[in-house]
Amino acid sequence: MSAFYSEISAIQDQIRVFNDNVNRISDLHSRSLNNMDEVAMQRTEAQLDGLVEDTRTLSGNLKRRIKDLERKGGAGRDGQIRKQQTGLVKAKFVEAIQNYQEVEKQYRTKYKARLERQYKIVNPTATPEEVRAVVNNEGDGQVFAQLMNSQRYDQSKVAYNEVRERHKDIQKIEQTITELAQLFNDMSVLVEQQDETLNVIEAHAAQVNVDTEAGLKHTEAAVVSAAAARKKRWICFWICVIIAIIVAIVVAVVVTQRINTNKTT
Repeated sequence: MSAFYSEISAIQDQIRVFNDNVNRISDLHSRSLNNMDEVAMQRTEAQLDGLVEDTRTLSGNLKRRIKDLERKGGAGRDGQIRKQQTGLVKAKFVEAIQNYQEVEKQYRTKYKARLERQYKIVNPTATPEEVRAVVNNEGDGQVFAQLMNSQRYDQSKVAYNEVRERHKDIQKIEQTITELAQLFNDMSVLVEQQDETLNVIEAHAAQVNVDTEAGLKHTEAAVVSAAAARKKRWICFWICVIIAIIVAIVVAVVVTQRINTNKTT
């Protein structure tokens, strides 16, 4: 069990690192949105890409280690402890995944809003359909090709470059969200399996409690019955003693009367 607890502790440490990474990813997203300098933007993007990749590797490692604990299982009291502790770290990891998903979804919305604003700088006459096509990467890049040939491209080159970069950012976020959704589904299945096992254990424990309570009631009834039987035996005993005393008194009186009669005659 000492090795098991060491592994649980190591997994908990990795989950904390995972959460810290998500917080840093959120900060880098915010910096990226606020960067106006192209060099600073590229530097932030490089840091963000590296951190996202590290977090992706970490999440895969966590998934593997938790699955390993699930497969090992165990029987008896130690087995129940293993299942319960494994269930706890699973739940914490799933919660961390959900938090990461929310962060990415929030920044996907912010990136799209920023992309729309920058695109309208490049193409003020863009229709809602054209804006949607750029944001959702529709038309196989035809919109971007048209912009490069437009007269406003030279005037809005910085905004155009940011549109292209933001579009890439959104694609990366979409990929991350998809991967997290798959990871969440995988871990949720594990959690459901663990919950089923825990439910069986809890049901078994509840049945044991019911049986124990029933046994105690039977024991209490037996004790009451035994006490009543002892009481009845004592009553019978004293009744017999009283009857014996009465019989003895009657016999003694009869004998005394006969003796007195014989003396008189």
